[in-house]
Amino acid sequence: MDDEGFPVELVGGVPVVAVPGEIDLVNAPELHLALHEAAALGSETLVADMTRTRFCDSAGLHTLVAAHQRAQAEGGELLLVITSAAVLRVLALTGVDRVIANFTSLDDALAHTHQPTSQTAVGSLTSREDPPGG
Repeated sequence: MDDEGFPVELVGGVPVVAVPGEIDLVNAPELHLALHEAAALGSETLVADMTRTRFCDSAGLHTLVAAHQRAQAEGGELLLVITSAAVLRVLALTGVDRVIANFTSLDDALAHTHQPTSQTAVGSLTSREDPPGG
């Protein structure tokens, strides 16, 4: 398991949580906390950048679905960025790919958002001024 944590970066005003190579029963609670804290930043949209993720078990799926449901209840959305065929297959087999919007690049996910382009660094977060699609 990766022991890198879940850094959060604001990109185009959207919190992006970087997810490590594996999400499982051991680190799913940490992912839950990171997604919850990132969602509290006030953005309607939250992105889980899973481009490094090669394994996601049922605990990870549960965490993602719970974050998606919480975001929807608050008028927002969770978007996933996934490049691993194995992770995409798990989402397809469980139907999660039909519940949570997923993209193959961060630029594509950010282009789907309707966030203002102002940037703010928050706490230990970093901020990039990359516009969606750019």
